[in-house]
Amino acid sequence: MTADTCAVIASGGTGSRFGDPCGKQYTTLCGYPISYWAIRAFVEAPSVGCIVIVCAAERQSEMEKRVVCHLHTQKPIVFAHAGATRQLSVYEGLCHVPSTFNFVAIHDGARPLIKVDTIEACINKLRTTPHIAGAICAFPVSDTLKTVDGTRIISTPNRALFWSAQTPQVFRREIICKAHEYALTHKRSVTDDASVVEQMFGDVVCVESPRDNIKITLPEDFAVAKTLLEQRFNTQDS
Repeated sequence: MTADTCAVIASGGTGSRFGDPCGKQYTTLCGYPISYWAIRAFVEAPSVGCIVIVCAAERQSEMEKRVVCHLHTQKPIVFAHAGATRQLSVYEGLCHVPSTFNFVAIHDGARPLIKVDTIEACINKLRTTPHIAGAICAFPVSDTLKTVDGTRIISTPNRALFWSAQTPQVFRREIICKAHEYALTHKRSVTDDASVVEQMFGDVVCVESPRDNIKITLPEDFAVAKTLLEQRFNTQDS
């Protein structure tokens, strides 16, 4: 399989809602930092030929010692320095993506349960669908949704129209770089990378992915991730 994709792993957040002053991406989960598990899947993905880790400049040495040295890979791993926001951090990561790669897979370093099969499915969707600009991991919502003003319900939208976005989000390299440059130039704040592409630069499609590809944001998320990862180990050993 062609290694035509560079992964950009956003691991520069402070994780203030998580409550660990050391940063949630460095919190130990089943023996290794959370970010280790997020990055390892991309090391193992055949379509990924290079990895850019975006982290705070002052923590690069820690990332190298606690995460990278345990990955045991010959794939190039380079560092980019995190910015003040996730958007700026991803842009900095994109600036370090070699021009030899056709696609970029952007992933949250706080999603440790991502699987290789999920990464490959998302990349392959983009690779085999020439007219789209990107493909993102997501799943249809099952809860009833409410539009709310303060605490007052305004409406109940049709949940069939809504998917919950995850990462990785995979794009054609030239398009995602141009989209982020446009967003920064025009001072447009975005909540995920697909939103910088959707309006201006082409179609983005959803690739249904497992619901357990959770992002660790709160302490209770960590407990869920730990249980799920331990179950995965037990399944592999049985």
